[in-house]
Amino acid sequence: KSRPVFSSMYCVNNVRRKWKEFEKSLGYAEEGFPSLRGDPDWASYTLGVFICLSCSGIHRNIPQVSKVKSVRLDAWDEAQVEFMASHGNDAARAKFESKVPSFYYRPTLSDCQLLREQWIRAKYERQEFIYPEKQEPYSAGYREGFLWKRGRDNGQFLSRKFVLTEREGALKYFNRNDAKEPKAVMKIEHLNATFQPAKIGHPHGLQVTYLKDNSTRNIFIYHEDGKEIVDWFNALRAARFHYLQVAFPGASDADLVPKLSRNYLKEGYMEKTGPKQTEGFRKRWFTMDDRRLMYFKDPLDAFARGEVFIGSKESGYTVLRGLPPSTQGHHWPHGITIVTPDRKFLFACETESDQREWVAAFQKAVDRPMLPQEYAVEAHFKHKP
Repeated sequence: KSRPVFSSMYCVNNVRRKWKEFEKSLGYAEEGFPSLRGDPDWASYTLGVFICLSCSGIHRNIPQVSKVKSVRLDAWDEAQVEFMASHGNDAARAKFESKVPSFYYRPTLSDCQLLREQWIRAKYERQEFIYPEKQEPYSAGYREGFLWKRGRDNGQFLSRKFVLTEREGALKYFNRNDAKEPKAVMKIEHLNATFQPAKIGHPHGLQVTYLKDNSTRNIFIYHEDGKEIVDWFNALRAARFHYLQVAFPGASDADLVPKLSRNYLKEGYMEKTGPKQTEGFRKRWFTMDDRRLMYFKDPLDAFARGEVFIGSKESGYTVLRGLPPSTQGHHWPHGITIVTPDRKFLFACETESDQREWVAAFQKAVDRPMLPQEYAVEAHFKHKP
């Protein structure tokens, strides 16, 4: 005998009542994305969790694991309502996230589709956080494989062999399969990775940044398989985590995890002029990475044309809206002046909203006290030729 089918109103009243019961302690949807404060609109009735609209599309792509219904619009039968009532987000988290490694990146609503999809697949489809042996692709301390890498000069993506070794504390890549020596050695100590699908032009695009002679270098890579590139990303985070555990033996995991990888504070086009402020302004692509403001002729350049260190207000750094009255040569109307102990840097933005966002990013750096190691970086910038 089939179970009775309940109306939308019954669904709203009963399923939402279940949400209300644990909303007070949970406060957000199943994936941890703060998009679902208040009443949920979607639920996986095979997993027993409430999900946001964005995640509902990903859950629909793994129907063998998760089946999705609208809380508002779909009819629910008694068994489904009872299942939701006896499970819930807390229970799913306790089961499917019981063994998430500290270094594993937990995406937020602002992260790219790939990171969110692979988090959900790792959790429910592959059950990587129930069975630690399934984590070896990113937890073993060594990884090698082929990735598509953008050529520095011609802009073409070519297959290159990459090797990550925690023992050597490095990520290396080779221009030929039989090459004895790597083309580049990127020290884990100074390495960052961030997904940049729009900039790279591929949904799995990853930008890896490292320091060479204390100057920033970029490489742009992707893999056709989404799981592969996310495994590489988490392997890099694992290597960084284990390096930092040795470098800072007294630090807690909570202290180290924010240092494993970072997204840029702000990126985009501005105009700039030179130190004498007499030549015309030129349009450049800018990236604000922690305290380093870098500018490039093209967003996919391998190295920056120049870098500006932005210290704290205690060290004499100030951010001002607008440009000095005598400034000429800029095409864009919304100026920004950064005052450092040595000189002023002048920039111009195309729109007022761009100006507002850049000022906020600069101000965030200026308002933050400098760490001891940042004084050494500042000194290097001052003595650059």
